[in-house]
This record gives sequence, structure tokens and C-alpha cells, in this order.
Amino acid sequence: MNANVYQHFRKDEHPFVDLIEDWVEQVDRYYAPVLTNFLDPRQQFILESIVGQYQDDYAFMFFGGYEKAERKRALIYPIYYVPSQEDFDVTYCEITYPTKFATLTHGKILGTLMSVGLGREYFGDIITNETGAWHFICDKAKWPFVMTQVDKIANFPVKLTEISVDDLIQAEEEWEERSITASSMRVDTVISESLAISRQRAKQLIESKKVKLNWTEITRPDSVLEPLDIISIRGFGRIQVKAVDGMTKKQKYRIIIGIMTNNN
Repeated sequence: MNANVYQHFRKDEHPFVDLIEDWVEQVDRYYAPVLTNFLDPRQQFILESIVGQYQDDYAFMFFGGYEKAERKRALIYPIYYVPSQEDFDVTYCEITYPTKFATLTHGKILGTLMSVGLGREYFGDIITNETGAWHFICDKAKWPFVMTQVDKIANFPVKLTEISVDDLIQAEEEWEERSITASSMRVDTVISESLAISRQRAKQLIESKKVKLNWTEITRPDSVLEPLDIISIRGFGRIQVKAVDGMTKKQKYRIIIGIMTNNN
């Protein structure tokens, strides 16, 4: 690994950078595609940045099960290979539950799926609509195990069923794009400006373990954000750093964010 590559990414992202290089090496060694697990938007950005350097020899494609998917699998392949959606090995799953008596949330569903002993990387998006229907995307190889392990969510009986892509509900969550200015790229500063709350309040949310960065709990208000990072704040929703659009005359960062306030 060229040490100069590391300087573009956080220290805690270096193992993922190494993993991408291993995937590229596998493609080179076996002349065959390599399929990743589900990646969050930040990981997709890192993979695109690294594999894009080998564009004369390799290519890549992302697919998360449907057009607006947030979490996606990546296929890295020799330049001569012609990929298809079938290469991504995803299963579409429906959760049947007693809607008259139970209320499910994204957090409860994800917590249950993770409790079977599989990591977040084996699951794609979890989506719902106004009727209370819930679907999720799963690694096809793990689906038979998941189906047999989950029969309750939040103490309510559920049944998991495989469905076709044609039956997948349309996700109704929409990101609202905004432009903000912030004195730094610290997570507490960006939360404060995005949600119009005090910086002290933002710090309290972080220190009380109510904030996740790319689905990992953080407790440091001075964590520095990068493009395509996603911040989840319990009780408030989610913020995505879409781009940094230069500096203002007062040397503040001009940041394009996406915000979703109806996240559970």
C-alpha cells in the first residue's frame, strides 16, 4: 500500500482502505469479479476513490437492490467483464406483523437483525411507507439463516418472507438539501448549525451516546467530518455531508447537507 493513499482518509478508515486493495488484488490474481458486502455512502466514496485509480484495468459498479438505495454492494471486476444485477446476490424481504397492535421502527428492526449474530454489512436498506409496511434488503447467502432466526421484533410476532423486486415498496424517506456555514468540520459544530441548536446541546447529545457517525456510536464532539459521512441523532433524524463547497469570506466552511428529520 502506498502510504500517500492513507493521508486522504481517517486513521480508523485505513483498515477499510487495505481491504479495498485486497479486493483489487483478488480481481488481478483470479481474473474474476469480487463482490463486497453492503457499504455505507462513505465507504462507497472511499472505494470509488481507490478503485478509480485503476480504471485502465478494473471497473466497479454499485447496487443496493433498488434505484435510490443508500446502502449498496460493490462489484469490482476486470475491465472486459460485463456485470448484471444478478451478480449482486441480494434478497428482498418483507416483515409481516400484527399492524393493529404493534408499531415497528427502523431501530427496532435493525437491532433484531443484528441480534442474530450478523454484522450490519450483511443488510442493505430497511424501508417503510405510510401504510406501515416494512421491507429490507439482505445478502442472499445469509437470508435462509436470518429467516429461521427472527420470529419476534420488540416482543411482537413477525414472519419474514422473501419477495420479488417488483413487490418492493417505494421508500418514502426523502433527504432535504440545505446549505449551511460552519466554523469547522467538527461533528458538534455541524450538528449545531444543521439543527439550529446550541453547540453545547450538540455536545451533550454526543457525550450522552445519542449520536452515531456512519452507524458507529461516537462520544467525541471534536470528531472531524468528511464528504458523504452520515450522522444519526436519536430523536432528531439524520444529516449527510453531501459536499464542502469552499469557504466564505469569513473563512467558514460552506457545506451542502442532506437532512432527514423523520428517521426513527
